[in-house]
Order: sequence, then C-alpha cells, then structure tokens
Amino acid sequence: MKNTQYIAAKSFSSQSKVGMISRGRKWRLNDSNLKGSPDEDWKHKFHEPAWEVSVIQHCPRTQVCKYLSCFLLSFFENGLGSSSLAYCSCGAFYSHSFICFSDSFLARVSGKMKILAEALILVFFSIFLGSEHRICHAFSSNYNARTKCLVEPKTAQDGGGIIANPDFTHGMEGWAVHGQGAMKEEMSRNGNRFIVAYNRTQSLDSISQKVQLGGGLIYSFSAWIQINKGSERVAVVFKIPHTELVIGGRVLATNGCWSLLKGGIFANFTSHADILFESNNTATEIWVDSVSLQPFTLEQWRAQQDEKIDKERKSKVRFKVTYGNGTAMDSATVSIKQTRSEFPFGCGMNFHIIDSTDYQNWFASRFKYTTFTNQMKWYSNEPKQGQENYTVADTMVKFAQQNGISIRGHNILWDDPKYQPEWVKNLTSDELRKAAAKRVDSVVSRYAGQLIAWDVINENLHFSFFEDKLGKNASSRYFKRAYELDPKTTMFLNEFNTIEYSNDEDVDPISYMKKLGAILSYPGNQGILAGIGLEGHFGVGQPNLAYMRSVLDILSSTGLPLWLTEVDVVKEPNQAEYLEQILREGYCHHAVKGIIMFAGPATAGFNATTLVDKDFKNTPSGDVVDKLIDEWRTKPTETKADGEGYFEMSLFHGDYNITIKNPVTNCSTTLSYRVTKGTTFIHIIA
Repeated sequence: MKNTQYIAAKSFSSQSKVGMISRGRKWRLNDSNLKGSPDEDWKHKFHEPAWEVSVIQHCPRTQVCKYLSCFLLSFFENGLGSSSLAYCSCGAFYSHSFICFSDSFLARVSGKMKILAEALILVFFSIFLGSEHRICHAFSSNYNARTKCLVEPKTAQDGGGIIANPDFTHGMEGWAVHGQGAMKEEMSRNGNRFIVAYNRTQSLDSISQKVQLGGGLIYSFSAWIQINKGSERVAVVFKIPHTELVIGGRVLATNGCWSLLKGGIFANFTSHADILFESNNTATEIWVDSVSLQPFTLEQWRAQQDEKIDKERKSKVRFKVTYGNGTAMDSATVSIKQTRSEFPFGCGMNFHIIDSTDYQNWFASRFKYTTFTNQMKWYSNEPKQGQENYTVADTMVKFAQQNGISIRGHNILWDDPKYQPEWVKNLTSDELRKAAAKRVDSVVSRYAGQLIAWDVINENLHFSFFEDKLGKNASSRYFKRAYELDPKTTMFLNEFNTIEYSNDEDVDPISYMKKLGAILSYPGNQGILAGIGLEGHFGVGQPNLAYMRSVLDILSSTGLPLWLTEVDVVKEPNQAEYLEQILREGYCHHAVKGIIMFAGPATAGFNATTLVDKDFKNTPSGDVVDKLIDEWRTKPTETKADGEGYFEMSLFHGDYNITIKNPVTNCSTTLSYRVTKGTTFIHIIA
C-alpha cells in the first residue's frame, strides 16, 4: 500500500449509531437517511460525539469512501459489538482510490464473518481499482471564482483534499509557523475558527503545512484569506527543495470579509513541499481558513475537460419533423451536417500567404478566424514617418474576406519601447501625441466594420511607453478614440504571462483587472465593448493547468469575453502534448469565447509551433490541431424520425444543413439552422 494514509475511528459501543469519519470531527448520525450530498450537507446530519477519532495521517476522501465505510460498519456492527475502521485513499493519487479495513478490525472478526469480511473487502477493492475516473468525479476543480469577499468563508473545497485540518476544526493541529512571527487561533462571532499569522518581519513569515507531492499530478489550490487592515496582495507559495519558490496564486485580500484565493501547481517531481502564504507588507496579519489542495491525475483532469465541453459547447436538441399542414412526418430520414462552428478557433497568418497557394489552401480548409501576426502593426504600416503603406494588410484582408475568415485586428499601438517604428522612438512628447493620434485614426478608420476585435494598446501591463511620455491615462484615451471610430468592434487588452506563468505579478488577474477597470472607468469609456486578451506563449515544461484554470475563473468574474489570442508552445519533445492540453483547457472554459494560435507552416517562418513542414505535411502539433478541429464538430449523421416525427441529438453549437427525405415521395428538402447554447427544440417543416 504505497503512500497509503489513514484516518482511524473507534466506536464507543454497539448501541451507537454508525458515524461517518470526516476530518476528525466528533459526530453521530441522526435518524435521517444518508443521501448523496456534498460535504456541506453532511454536516447537518450529525450531532453529539459518538466516535472518538484519531488522525493518524490525513488524506483526501470521496463520497464513495463515505458510503462504503458506513455500509461496511453497518453491516458488521450488530454482530461485532465494537469495531475500528481504517479508511485510506492517498494511494489514489498515484494510481487508484480505495478503502480498506485495518488489521485491528479484521483481528476482531472470526470464523465465517471474517471470511465474509475479507470477501467484501476484496470486492470493493477491485471495484475501486477499476473505477478511477468514476471516483475522481467526487472531486472537482470548480470553475467559479468569487472576486467579492464574504462575511464568512465557505468550507474547504473537496474537504480540503490532502490538507490536514483544513478548516481548523482542531485548532492549529497540522500547521506550523514558517520563518519569524507567530500564529494563533481566532474565532469569528459566528463561531468560525481560523488561524492568524502575526508579528511578521519577512514577506514569507506565515503559517505553513508540509505536504507530499506526487510527480505527474496536477494540484488545485484554494483558501479563504482576510487581513487585519486595508487591502494587500496575499499569495500562496510552494517551497520545494532545490528549486525556486513557486507562486500558486494570489488574491487581493481586505479587512472585514473573506476573499477566495485560487490557484495551483503541477508537480513534475515527487517531493515534499511547504505551503506558505506571502504578503510583502509585514505589518499585515494574514488570516487563513478553509484551505484545500486537491490532486488530480492528467487523466482525471482530461475527464473534467471533456465533461465541461459537453456542457458548454454542445446542446441536446429535440427535433420535430412535420409536413406543411402540421402532420408528423413519421419515419422521415434526416441527414445532419455541420457547416460552421460557433466557437472561433483560428490561427495567425502572415504575408507569406499572399504568394503561396499551398498556404492558402491549407489555411482556408481549416480555419475561419485569424490574426495577422505583424501586418497591421504600426511598424509595418508606417516604417517611415508620413509614408503609410497598407498594401500587404489590404491584400490579406481581401483573402480572408473571400474565404469567410474573420479577423482580429492586431494591433493599433504597442506599449513596448522595442516595437515602435524607429522614427517614433526619439519623438518629443508633443510629437508622439500627434503621431499616435494620427496612427489610431488611420488604421481604425481604414478597417472599421471589417474586424471582430482590436488589440488597442498591446502589452500595456508589462510596458508603458505611451504612459511614460503622454501620461497615465494614455491607454484609456486610445481605447476611447478607437471605440468612437469603430463602435461595433470589441476592444481588447492583450498580455502575455497571465495564464502562462504564475510568478509574474505584473500581469496576474489582480493587475489585469485593475488596469482594465481604470480604462473602462475613464470618462466616456463606460459603454465600450471590451474584451480580455490572453496571449498564451508557453515555455518549456508541463503547463500549469490548475493555475491557468484559476486565472480564467477569476477573470470570468468580470463578465467580459476572454480570448486566448496568440497560443504557441516552444519547440520541445512534448510540444504536441502540451499544446493539446492548453487548447482543451481554453476550449472547455465557459468564459473563453475564442482561441487563436500563433502557429503555421514552416515555409511561413513559424519556427516555434510549426503545424506543417515545408511540404505541408503535418507535424505532431499539426496532427493535434486537425484532431481537435474534427473532434469539436458534429460528425455528419443520418437518423430517422420516430412515428410522431421526433428525434433527438446532442450537437456542437454552430450552423447546420439538415436534409429531410420524405418517406412517401423520396424527395429531399435541405434547410439551414443554427444551434446555440439556448437551443433545445427545433421544428422542421419539410
């Protein structure tokens, strides 16, 4: 039983009701029946001590474990008088989840009862070994993130996962002081217990808990945080031997209410780690409650993605086929073919497409959305002052329009000093103000009404070229002007490292939302159609999918559309695998409204994420993209209506041609329909 951990419980007498073991709480089951309900609901079914619980080592649990524990104890208790249970599940996160009786329990059983007990254990053990994916569904990395704080914190997600004493029911047991300072237990007016780190002298002085991380596992983290005064960033930090400190996530905590900190890490090693909390303001007390660290295998994470895709990107539609007079067309043959996906999944393109038929054919056969990688940027359109040249961009726009390809405008201005036209870099403030205003008016007016989005001022969280020279509201003014010129197009911020790299505080969700809020609160900007652009340039190594999901969750609280705008992965042996994981994570999230990759043919200079070689043969990453394009569309399908003209199908959102073959005349009629998230019924009159 490698890495197995236990919670042991001992009943007082055979007269006591069977109690469920949960975090060492002393509960007794009342007369209500056990029902399938989350942990929060289970609490209301217990009262008064009936079980003396000793925590040997803490480990995560599933509702299945609870039910089987309760069942087995119930089954044997009448004949045994007293019993002890060892309930184990930590081996689950290396291979499978299971429960077992302890040796001490079996030692109390004799004769036929022992044989029966061993048989039942073997049966349940076998079920667990074969049920990894079903079991893992008792846990979930949920897609909700609260940006508004609460008077009282919620309970720990997934019961705390592998965290010992996650809700501080047992005071400070399982927790220690890291660094200097001290910790103490506090209680709210409503009786909620939490832990306070105080007398801090260094940013990492806080409470800590040592956990064991398993190599190849995704860890989803959450905690509720409050501070004693003002508002401050608080981060969860994983201190891992022989490596840098890893930020798992951040929250802007405040005094007077509890804020949710979400995040996570990927463990590409097997090691212990210390979970810490960090605040740069050492005068701040850090209050912590309801901590959770839940492990997932890559297979379990993928299963969640698939479930979410079915929920968010498909609709179960009931069809009714009738003749023109309303009579049901029973047994009609129905053919369904998807003609366009509702979800924008596209690819960057560059000037090489103008003269390459192979590039044109490859692109147009796959993608209906694009971003020009360079051809709409200022340095491309006006390399010399006063000499505008839109020839290449215009030609690419024409190609896209002829092939039904929608375009994201990238970009109006770029805040990075390195990527200004050479003649711009040495302009005075007044000269720059005039030149930038002319640039905005020129490019936006030229393509107004022809694009689906504008990246207005690129990477203005990392950089501040225009703000440094023209004042702190420069970005806000350019958003305002662009929207005045093109009011039906969504105006985006666009940044890198927000989803890729948890240690970059400049572009974390807190910084992103602060910048976005400043722009949208600027006078005249309240009505702007705004969007959140997340570039997605991923480096070497396994993507931190738990952190990526937490960022998407947090940013989704704005209610604005999220796009992954420039997704690529550096060239490495596992590039295709990592690209697929990233694309699936974006596609499955309800707030993500589109994905553009910065990838393409080798002949067009896409050397990082190359999808086809010089002969336009797929690379492994190209195979991934083609697989997903096919997977995220409804396959052409033929079915028959029933005797009352009805049939039902689960369809990806998008446009469809539906052909009805009259069972009497054998004549066919083809009609077009659109399936969206709200589509549940379609009446076809043929």
